[in-house]
Amino acid sequence: MKIGLAQYNPTVGAFQNNVVQMAGLALKAREKGCELVIFPELAISGYPPLDLLERREFIQENLRATDRLMSEVKGIAVLFGCVSLNTKGGGKPIYNTAVLFEDGKVLARVHKRLLPSYDIFDEARYFEPGTECEPVNLKGLSLGITICEDIWNDSDVFSERHYSVNPVAELAEKGADVFITINSSPFDVEKAASRYRILSRLAAKYHGLFLYINAVGGQDCLIFDGGSMAVDLTGKIIAQTKDFAEDLVTVDTDTGQGEKHKVSSSREEAVVKALRLGLKDYTGRCGFSKVILGLSGGIDSSVTAVVAAQAIGPANVLGVIMPSPYTSEASIEDAEALARKLGIQTIVIPISGIFDSYLKTLEPFFKGKGRDVTEENIQARIRGNLLMAISNKFGHLVLSTGNKSELAVGYCTLYGDLSGRFALISDLPKTMVYKVAVYLNSEKEIIPGRVLTKAPSAELRPGQKDQDYLPPYDIMDSILEKYLEQNTPPDRIIAEGFHSNTVYRIIQMVDRSEYKRQQIPMGPRVTTRAFGYGRRYPVCHGYRRQAENTG
Repeated sequence: MKIGLAQYNPTVGAFQNNVVQMAGLALKAREKGCELVIFPELAISGYPPLDLLERREFIQENLRATDRLMSEVKGIAVLFGCVSLNTKGGGKPIYNTAVLFEDGKVLARVHKRLLPSYDIFDEARYFEPGTECEPVNLKGLSLGITICEDIWNDSDVFSERHYSVNPVAELAEKGADVFITINSSPFDVEKAASRYRILSRLAAKYHGLFLYINAVGGQDCLIFDGGSMAVDLTGKIIAQTKDFAEDLVTVDTDTGQGEKHKVSSSREEAVVKALRLGLKDYTGRCGFSKVILGLSGGIDSSVTAVVAAQAIGPANVLGVIMPSPYTSEASIEDAEALARKLGIQTIVIPISGIFDSYLKTLEPFFKGKGRDVTEENIQARIRGNLLMAISNKFGHLVLSTGNKSELAVGYCTLYGDLSGRFALISDLPKTMVYKVAVYLNSEKEIIPGRVLTKAPSAELRPGQKDQDYLPPYDIMDSILEKYLEQNTPPDRIIAEGFHSNTVYRIIQMVDRSEYKRQQIPMGPRVTTRAFGYGRRYPVCHGYRRQAENTG
């Protein structure tokens, strides 16, 4: 059988548009000779709908859209994800369902059995888990249909199992020979490799062809990279879609042949594609056509500006250069050079006069107090206010430019550099920001070379350098990765060769800065554990690691 893997970009709640896209792709698959076309998990509603699933009218519109798709597509079988009703009278009112139909007739409904409730997922909040697991016969093939998490619980693949059942094993025992999993699986830098590892092991273990179909697109903080593929029992990828783009490829189960399209060849390429897609979809779906950001001449704002220009076009990006009394001429030159190379518009608004007015106004209250971080933060807040004022007046979306390392340890200013609506590089550690910058410059220099070599500085006081406050970024990022993403205890981090005082200091800074992170703009998730969606810690609590008090 010739099967189409339809990797498409749904918009949450845009039912009419989603159905139109799906019907068009189904027609295209039929024209390519496919007898079956497969769409991602919750393709009708988009993923994740979150608490929209608690609105009765949302569910009803989903059901009407499902009926429309079934009435419009003829001459090809279609497998897709949607929300369906639980009519059994107990449990949650809805299922996360895969529907297989042909010429208006439903051939099978399969409900998702394993509902993730960890990290970024919270499906048990909304859905009733399915209980039945039977292969579906279609044109001589025995299809084992699963939905996303259903394949992530095999004891030979995963060291830890979160569930007591294994849907893939049950389907194999009942005679399935072609396994299909429909997914809305978000991107992170480790995900592509882990998906392939899982699929190749499952295909070898259960001696069957595995078809993996994933969504693509940006939804709030989440980026769906696609990465749809077909893997045979030898572990060979015989069909593959492009990543970070809508695509349709075919695979023939009789010949074991399929179409293979190019995917990212490096981690940095994948990260840049993810950021572009996330920004493009966020601005488009929220009704913005232009963005604005502060250009400091530093690495963070430079990378943010380049990605923004690539994502939505340089004509739609406005850079604001806001020199203070401590801004170096080199920083202004680098910001202007970057803007020229990108072709983006810039304006210059000096903040020295505004800063002086603040100091004069506060002088009676600050009398006898020396200058400290207060005056540094005032400058950052002036810049944040100016960006927001321009945003209000002209309707531009403000991009904040802070990186994950700074956000982790609180090296950022509330209502200052944290101002904005979308934090484009907020899940990129500082060391990754530099690697991305090198990638962006790999074909031709866009970011001035001096930006990549000069010491990072907020330039909020004379001679200031980031390393006046922080450990070297390579050391700090290594500790942060272990603490934040791997939940490694301090004593084990120290045992790996890091100085105890440095470890305790960084952990203390992370824990004390939670209140700031509760107020930062959302940004696209690219690491395995992002702030916001992926890491949920209380601001007020009495727990402190004993080791922290000894450092």
